[in-house]
Amino acid sequence: MLPGVRGERVRLAAVIWSVLLAQVLLYPGVPDLVVHLGASEQLDGGTWFLVAEFAAFVICAGIWGYLSDRLGKRVPLVVAGALGGAIGYGALAAAPTLGLSFGAVLALRVVQGAATIAAFSLSMTMLMDLRGGHGRNMGAAGIAIGLGTAMGAPIGGQLAEIHPTTPLVAASVLMVGTALLAIPTPDRVPSESRATVATALARLRDRPELTIPYAFGFIDRLTAGFFALVGTLYFQTEFGLDAGATGLMLTLFFAPFALLQYPMGRLSDRIGRFIPVVAGSICYGITVIAVGFAPTVALAGATMVAVGVCGAFVSPATMALVSDVAPDHDRGVAMAGFNAFGSLGFLTGFLVGGGLADRLGFATAFTVTGLLEIGIALLAFRAVYRLGGRVEQVKQGEETKTTSAE
Repeated sequence: MLPGVRGERVRLAAVIWSVLLAQVLLYPGVPDLVVHLGASEQLDGGTWFLVAEFAAFVICAGIWGYLSDRLGKRVPLVVAGALGGAIGYGALAAAPTLGLSFGAVLALRVVQGAATIAAFSLSMTMLMDLRGGHGRNMGAAGIAIGLGTAMGAPIGGQLAEIHPTTPLVAASVLMVGTALLAIPTPDRVPSESRATVATALARLRDRPELTIPYAFGFIDRLTAGFFALVGTLYFQTEFGLDAGATGLMLTLFFAPFALLQYPMGRLSDRIGRFIPVVAGSICYGITVIAVGFAPTVALAGATMVAVGVCGAFVSPATMALVSDVAPDHDRGVAMAGFNAFGSLGFLTGFLVGGGLADRLGFATAFTVTGLLEIGIALLAFRAVYRLGGRVEQVKQGEETKTTSAE
């Protein structure tokens, strides 16, 4: 029985990896892509191109999740979402040939995002449905997300060198493969997951401490969204890098961020959540600011590595706080809320970062973004300390009960 579960875990992780890879392939070439698709200006056009997808993510993730719970099936929706995403990416690639305006391109982008989030969010939920432990299943998701993100930037940069729409074509092919991967996976939707959205939200309102990891998740994803748009344009404008070199620069952040997730998560289990979440966020904010003031490509690359390391220190501990706080029967809903706040953070990173860079320059944009990360750590450090202490007391009580029973 375990080999079957292990195989499902690997298959679902591959689905998540494929969706993230397809998404991130576009990032290094977004400035040139949006101009090719009809935008009049790189920064403004790139902002709205990214915002359109993440707005669809925020709006539709909960709808897909609720629908899968009510139907008691997730696989058909994952397959439909992947195929819809493939059609959406392909339609975007064909938009210039079809003579579509940039407004129509943005509408297509919304539809593509609405379909894509079904494949991503529901495959994550299917991992939570599996036996074998939440930590192991979410660890598989974390590795898949990290590797997809880390590989997407350099590969996408090289593809964009061929033609601005080449990453879109590659993303479309990847999403077809995603659908084929998902088809043989069995559904394991638990019967107790059929509660209404209102019931689930009512239970979560009884745990206001979830706002702490949600707030940190929002700011952390804001910085990631900032780098996806403003960081890309910054490296190309200030240092004259092409799309391929920009992809490599983004990889200097994404690679350590992905590879260090698991060891940093284990470290937070040993030392508690306070230091990784609070001290890590302060260091993360400082390194974000440093990127915006780096005088050379080499120093900018070194600071990007530091940003990735600090981000990996913060991220798994923040996610672990959600699992620490939420009871087992509400863990899926709690993590869905965390991801919703994260998507809003990405969206805000595009809008705020793009607006600041356009009006006040790159240095100000990097400074404000870094200070937001530092600010949330300083404002919430007492709450994180108290919450971490409560979690440790609960764990010690459970260990004592286990020892007594033995």
